[in-house]
Amino acid sequence: MTRPSSPSVATRPSSLSDEAYARLEELIITMQLPPGKAVSEVMLSELLGIGRTPVREALQRLVRDGLIVVLPQRGTLVSEIDVAMQLRVVEVRREVERLIVTLAARRSTLEERKAFAALALRFEMTADAAAGASAPDTKRDKAFMRTDREFNELCVKASRNEFAANAVGLMHGLCRRFFFAHFRQPKVLERTARLHSALAGTISKGDEEGAAHVLDELMDHNEAVTRITVSRGF
Repeated sequence: MTRPSSPSVATRPSSLSDEAYARLEELIITMQLPPGKAVSEVMLSELLGIGRTPVREALQRLVRDGLIVVLPQRGTLVSEIDVAMQLRVVEVRREVERLIVTLAARRSTLEERKAFAALALRFEMTADAAAGASAPDTKRDKAFMRTDREFNELCVKASRNEFAANAVGLMHGLCRRFFFAHFRQPKVLERTARLHSALAGTISKGDEEGAAHVLDELMDHNEAVTRITVSRGF
């Protein structure tokens, strides 16, 4: 069986449990482990080449994140995508992330602001690539999601508020999977990436008001695409 590639050096987790979590989350988000698929510690341990104990710990975190469900008489499954629920996620995420990005703009260190500026450039490169494309590209879209994950983690770190971090952490995986399922058309991705670039840029400048404004634009965009998805019955 071919094993999925490990995370990049820049984002490599600090323990086997973290590595198992990061790799399983990406497999679920990119639907290589599709919604409704039955999984087990043994199967996932063989897939990743990681022992059962770290995999068990990763599964517990994925249950908390809503990406894995444990059902009586059915076992452990990858959760289904609920597009109506996603609208409720956007409602909560807007409020929590507005707090996080404004705190990040206020509290980030010089080194963190440089990292935000670098992420803004990476998002802009993704947007430029999407602008010239005519169809989804799995490699490009996975790269965007990894950049998005780095950005989210840096926002959480720079905000220095563990309560907001815990709240938003429960939503990020569901949102990234929903993106991979429904946001991958080039025009949608281009707009998404440009808004992320603008948001990272405002945080890098310490602009709290600007960060809150761009965050609302991004959430408006996410909500609009989600509503279109719901209306189409996906």
